[in-house]
Amino acid sequence: MATLEFDDRSSSVVPKDIVTAALPIDESAVLVLRNAILAKLTYAVGTTPAHAKDRDWFVATALAVRDRIVDRWASSHGADGQAGRKHVYYLSLEFLIGRLLSDTLHNLRLTEPVREALAGLGVDLDELRSIEPDAALGNGGLGRLAACFMESMASLEVPAYGYGIRYEHGLFRQIILDGRQYEQPEDWLCQGNPWEFERSDVIHPVGFGGTSEEVQAPDGSRAFVWIPAETVQAVAYDTPIVGWRGRHVNALRLWSARATECLLLDAFNMGDHVGALASRTRVEAISRVLYPGDTTDAGRELRLRQEFFFTSASLQDLLARHIRLHGDLATLPDYAALQLNDTHPAIAVAELMRLLIDEHRFHWEDAWAITTKTLNYTNHTLLPEALERWPVSLLERVLPRHLQIIYQINWLHLEPLTRGEIDVDLVKSLSVIDESGGRYVRMGHLAFIGANKVNGVSALHTQLMRQTVFRDLHAVYPTRIVNKTNGITFRRWLHQANPRLSALLVDELGEEVLDQPDALLGLEKLADDQAFQNLFRKQRAAAKADLAKVVAELLGETISPDALFDVQIKRIHEYKRQLLNILEAIALYSAIRAEPERHWVPRVKILAGKAAASYHQAKLIIKLANDVAKVINSDPLVAGRLKVVFLPNYNVSLAEAIVPAADLSEQISTAGMEASGTGNMKLALNGALTIGTLDGANVEIRECVGAENIFIFGLTAQEVEARRRSTAHQEPDAWSARLRGALELIRVGTFSPDEPHRFDPLLHALAVDDLFMVTADFDAYWAAQRQVDDLWQSPSAWWRASILNTARVAWFSSDRTIREYAEEIWRVPVQ
Repeated sequence: MATLEFDDRSSSVVPKDIVTAALPIDESAVLVLRNAILAKLTYAVGTTPAHAKDRDWFVATALAVRDRIVDRWASSHGADGQAGRKHVYYLSLEFLIGRLLSDTLHNLRLTEPVREALAGLGVDLDELRSIEPDAALGNGGLGRLAACFMESMASLEVPAYGYGIRYEHGLFRQIILDGRQYEQPEDWLCQGNPWEFERSDVIHPVGFGGTSEEVQAPDGSRAFVWIPAETVQAVAYDTPIVGWRGRHVNALRLWSARATECLLLDAFNMGDHVGALASRTRVEAISRVLYPGDTTDAGRELRLRQEFFFTSASLQDLLARHIRLHGDLATLPDYAALQLNDTHPAIAVAELMRLLIDEHRFHWEDAWAITTKTLNYTNHTLLPEALERWPVSLLERVLPRHLQIIYQINWLHLEPLTRGEIDVDLVKSLSVIDESGGRYVRMGHLAFIGANKVNGVSALHTQLMRQTVFRDLHAVYPTRIVNKTNGITFRRWLHQANPRLSALLVDELGEEVLDQPDALLGLEKLADDQAFQNLFRKQRAAAKADLAKVVAELLGETISPDALFDVQIKRIHEYKRQLLNILEAIALYSAIRAEPERHWVPRVKILAGKAAASYHQAKLIIKLANDVAKVINSDPLVAGRLKVVFLPNYNVSLAEAIVPAADLSEQISTAGMEASGTGNMKLALNGALTIGTLDGANVEIRECVGAENIFIFGLTAQEVEARRRSTAHQEPDAWSARLRGALELIRVGTFSPDEPHRFDPLLHALAVDDLFMVTADFDAYWAAQRQVDDLWQSPSAWWRASILNTARVAWFSSDRTIREYAEEIWRVPVQ
């Protein structure tokens, strides 16, 4: 069993990898690994130990580890094919997988053998881990969820492919200069990716534009032929995803866009060197950047091209695999389950129909039966702007045949409503075509109509889906919507990200906790044990000391590990209400200055997250956070009592440093607007107490951990909706003196003396309609924060609640979520 070594002088914990530290080290296996790494260094990287740089050692190690995956990978796919097993195909525009070296070593149980093999070569494994860039394939919760699901499917031995785009630059790298966000290209691929395999023999043509022509089929029936004006090649790159203990390996297949003609040689020879490459540049832009700006017509078209590109290539790929393994596409629903992760791949409904009808000559009725039995759709948001709508004119130009198919789907969907007396409002609500203020295709409606099952991602979110955005569709298809509350992989977000806590858990609960999340319930009996509380507190203190070093490196700011670490890490958005958090910080700052002699709980507010490049209000919130931090952190009157830090370029690796160190988890979105959240699960799993609204999965977290072990405040989703329907608005005169005081400090330029009116747009939004209920919830939030202070001053009660949070969140494992998908939606067996 793994052991912890505590050093009381520094409150640090020195853990080994909990999975392999307890295993006897096989010196012969270490020697084999060492020789394998040396061989890769020499023959793959092309250098020697004497001249190797850190990057060379990382690549050599990754390639040596990758070799140990390939046999398991081939075995997994061979067994799946021979057994005729049903496959899951997970289509997602994002896969936020982060760094893979630690993840892969952990799941293969090779961390300590590789550590020892490298040590014999004078190389530190932990330093190599930091060399690997984060795979910039996602933005936030959507992409991280997809990554967790891929790992859980491999761990549960569900045969699966993840399908997405191999973004050359991915989401932007966030730079903070003078408190403002600036975006720079993320160059994670600039030095190559040792984990992937280019499949140059797996290329699918993806068409755009052109015309759709009616022809006569050989049997005399009416048929259509799409003649694209442009064809792009989708080239496959496979990254192996290793399951727990290396028992099963699945593939993440990402598509890269390539021009059919890389160079117009005649133009180049005539001196038009730029024009000769224009076509190639246009094509390769498809897989260049995640979420290109869509405020221009060109940006919107590129976004649509991206979505269709990866969806079409993925469908062509899985149909080819099915034909190779099973022959007749009529059996596709028996051997394939497709999950559309949000509306980005919703065009799959029309594209699968096109492939079945136009390419494989199925009759419409048969093709529709196959499509609706094979596709499933996960909805992630109730926000209208996130439920994609494409202008009909854009689809007509870019995907003319698909628009025809969408019209046909819509007519067959609405036709029953045209019999007898017509309810015009109901027809408008149910139609895939939205004709209010122009003509748009509602991609959420298309995905709903073409899916076998439509799922929400938390109990509250699913309930609201039935009552709001899909109310009328739900009435027509009452059994289609189901709930699948999100989950996270404990192997990444506990055992790997927080080895100190995991080692403590293994010591107390045994190695069963590595395989069975429910084993965490065994901690309940230790929640009141003073000795265990001390151990739990010490592992947190060590993680906080580590995070303090990260903060010092990134910002040059010193924070005390003895303070309460109050953490809000997520995409910057008005509904997530970072502004509410900042206002509370300002109010607390004012209170401390007013009563400096009073005992105040030392607190560090830690924020991180990226704002969409064109989201000006969100970027202004980032600027406010940094300006507030600058004033508070330089004021000697509050020194040691309050600090605010905004950490730049939030990504998976930074999250892995923050999550183990958090004392308080901020989940304060406007009720009814957060579909689920997964950060709330990660933080609670590691023992952070949640302060939050009854929104998303917070509702279920409260049910699991107990109302006494979570700080809930604010309006409910029903109260928010009622407030929005009401014409009455809380006038500024009705705001509390504390809130008015905080807003006044912003208004008069306390935090922006060089530009006093800098934050007027934020203040105006609060005063005019307060759409996100920031002022409405402020006083309740302040009161909840003071409850946090009170509990923090009772250490035994705090650590009891913290331990119970870790003990009672086993249900939020993504293994549980995937089992539910597999059993109730995909109909595939799990191990």
